[in-house]
Amino acid sequence: MRILAVSDIHGDSEKFKKLAERAEKERADLVVLCGDNLGWVETKDVIKPFKERNKRVLLIPGNWDSFATTDVIAQLYGVRNIHGYSVKYEGVGFFGAGGAPGSPGEGQITERELMESLEKAHKGLNGIEKKVMISHMHPKGGKSEFSGFEGSESVRKAVEKFKPDILIHGHIHEASGIEENIGKTKVINVAREGKIIEV
Repeated sequence: MRILAVSDIHGDSEKFKKLAERAEKERADLVVLCGDNLGWVETKDVIKPFKERNKRVLLIPGNWDSFATTDVIAQLYGVRNIHGYSVKYEGVGFFGAGGAPGSPGEGQITERELMESLEKAHKGLNGIEKKVMISHMHPKGGKSEFSGFEGSESVRKAVEKFKPDILIHGHIHEASGIEENIGKTKVINVAREGKIIEV
């Protein structure tokens, strides 16, 4: 399965169009939006370019997206907001939670709420061996902390507890493309540039 994962587009419709073209050109089976999908620019045509190309889309809110607006966008375009939920595609389980503790914006969530959402999401994946975790926030102690912004303890705990094959996140724009391992989990900050990930 080929995934185009991206984060922190902040409502830039031109960027979304280019990403949809890339998803088609690189034959992505799934598009994953790791939060801060709306916000700074304008929010026109955020999901539409992907739907026009018949791409499946999963999304979660970031720190600048409200949880309610993310639900509305998901319903409007018929895509899945997996904040606190999971889905299975082609034998791969995806689970996630958005928001960012301690960051500005509408996506306020406490560490406790974030962990509870990740636990709730993971419950739906009993018996699934291959798992991908999606968060907006980077894990505590990870490489993205070079930015000076401390990562999330809950994201770190969830990785250690659930041992997903991959954690995809964003939030720290300048850490785009950074990869590391936490145990057997490959951690990838996709940020604005996005990345094709094969599972």
